[in-house]
Amino acid sequence: MSTEAKTVHPMARAIFGIAALIIIVVAANILVNSLGIGHKNADFTKDKVHSLSDGTKAILKELGAPVTIRYYATESSDYLPEQIKLHMRRVSDLLAEYQNLSGGKLRIEKLDPTPDSDAEDSANLDGISGQQINDQNLYFGLAISCLDKTSAIPFLNPQQETMLEYDLSRAISEVSRPKKPVIGLMSALPVTGGAGNPMMGQRGTPPWVIVQQLKQSYEVKDLTMTPEKIDSDVDLVLVIHPAGITPEAEFALDQYVLQGGTVVACLDPYSVVAESQGGGNPMMGGGGVPNSSTLPTLLPAWGISLNTQVMGDGVYGLPNYGPLLPQFPADAMPQKDDIITKNLKEVVFYLPGGFTKTGSAGVAVTTLIKSSNKAAFITPTPAEAQRPSKAVASKLKPTGQTYDAVLHLAGNFKSAFPKGKPGTEEAKDEDKKDGEAKKDEKKPEEPHLVEATKAGNVFLISDVDAFFDAIAFQVQRLGNMQIAQPQNGNSVLLFNIVDQAASSPHLIGSRSRAAVARPFVKFDEMEQAAEEKSGIEEKKLDEEASEAEKKIMEIQSQRTSNDGRYTPEQKSAIAEFTKKKVESERKKRDLQKDLRRAKDRVAGNVTLLNVAAMPLLVILAGIGMLVKRRSSTRAR
Repeated sequence: MSTEAKTVHPMARAIFGIAALIIIVVAANILVNSLGIGHKNADFTKDKVHSLSDGTKAILKELGAPVTIRYYATESSDYLPEQIKLHMRRVSDLLAEYQNLSGGKLRIEKLDPTPDSDAEDSANLDGISGQQINDQNLYFGLAISCLDKTSAIPFLNPQQETMLEYDLSRAISEVSRPKKPVIGLMSALPVTGGAGNPMMGQRGTPPWVIVQQLKQSYEVKDLTMTPEKIDSDVDLVLVIHPAGITPEAEFALDQYVLQGGTVVACLDPYSVVAESQGGGNPMMGGGGVPNSSTLPTLLPAWGISLNTQVMGDGVYGLPNYGPLLPQFPADAMPQKDDIITKNLKEVVFYLPGGFTKTGSAGVAVTTLIKSSNKAAFITPTPAEAQRPSKAVASKLKPTGQTYDAVLHLAGNFKSAFPKGKPGTEEAKDEDKKDGEAKKDEKKPEEPHLVEATKAGNVFLISDVDAFFDAIAFQVQRLGNMQIAQPQNGNSVLLFNIVDQAASSPHLIGSRSRAAVARPFVKFDEMEQAAEEKSGIEEKKLDEEASEAEKKIMEIQSQRTSNDGRYTPEQKSAIAEFTKKKVESERKKRDLQKDLRRAKDRVAGNVTLLNVAAMPLLVILAGIGMLVKRRSSTRAR
């Protein structure tokens, strides 16, 4: 008895094949997602809007303890504006990218704080308060935690989208550090306060407000003006008016920068604060502090020169005070996307200096604030320095050149002391003169760096007085309590530099993120061209319509007085002018329609390219492979 092999119906085979394909696709997606490679992508956008910066990647790579980000978003609400919905999706994508690059050290908890829920209680405990939008209390913020530290971004404003990556990376860096960043302070002025002289009846002076505020977030370490060495545990060195700085102190700064350190130096050709706090008179509490300061050896080695005279600015001079008090506006800050100056409205300097780039020192030099081309250097009299006025403007002799008020130097510096610590050469000469006995007593020479082992950063500010209490703040004292409010952007400028550098060296020089929502530049150009082309015609049509409306009003006021009705002539005139008015409005609408049609054509072409370009490339690639394969087959 013969048996025939059973065959599967073609339809059944097709169904089984489709089912198998679906299972494979679903399984592949689950596998890709579980392996953490689901967010791998290639970013071909102009400004890399879908890629994280190198600084953020470095911060995530160096994470020690695990970091948790609690993402509070009231997505279940039906009252969310469309702009907030879009921004929520972008934030979710950004957080997924952070998590993907963290190597498992960063965890995202997504919470939807509905009314009277545990998520709402958690949001309030984390400092995330609801925002009243469309009469609804909606949450949209982040809480970043590591061990016992938490930092909050209370509201993710879509208008601040470009700052989100910087704010998030900075918060991650802050909470993941085991202790406060250390700021080393060097100053010839009593910025940390003065003890006074009870014998002379002098009371102690409090620390500068800016130093008090720094101590709230950082550990401030007084290095004095004569540090032998600056330890590597110092995250940033803040130098305020280094008047009379010794070569040994400059050498300490030099070696610190060569090890990848960051220095913020506030220099001044004429500090009225130094003069008023005892310049030249130790009995006044200032210790005879000169009113000018610079870094005489380091600046030339860095390719920078500071003019010894005061810079006056004929354009930016503060109203009622004149050019010696330049009020630098946002236009004077050329780096529009630099985090340090991005949101600054104005900075006011008092008798500042001016930097000039003298040559390449192998480092990148970025101008953060600069003068106008009406700036020039003068030597003010003591009276002019204490009471600046507009009259000084007549002394300015501008040449059209601009000068730098704030600079950022970054890169691999070379030592300004290639022969080593100052004084060692003299010691060697003395050793030779004093004979072998002297050589036996000589201490071993300390090693020193000639070139950088890491990229360093230096910020140069051409004014010291800008950060003094009376100029930077409005200070009120209520009993033992002091309230200080910034009265300009001076303190914000310094804190932006310090916050960026001390939080993490990877944040130095950060730029704001490019916005995902891009302007329709092509449409804007089309609209501008259309307006230029049709502007005269539209104006003429408006005039015609206005004239017709005016004639109609005149005729209406001239109706016959006996019964208030129009004469046949008046009716004819009204009909004629109404027709002209309607025709003018129709022509205007036609102009607008033509513009919309042109925009629709551009949008259609863009959509066609987006939809068809990639499939077309795949088809062409397939055809090319087919032709190549057939050619090789025929050859065989």
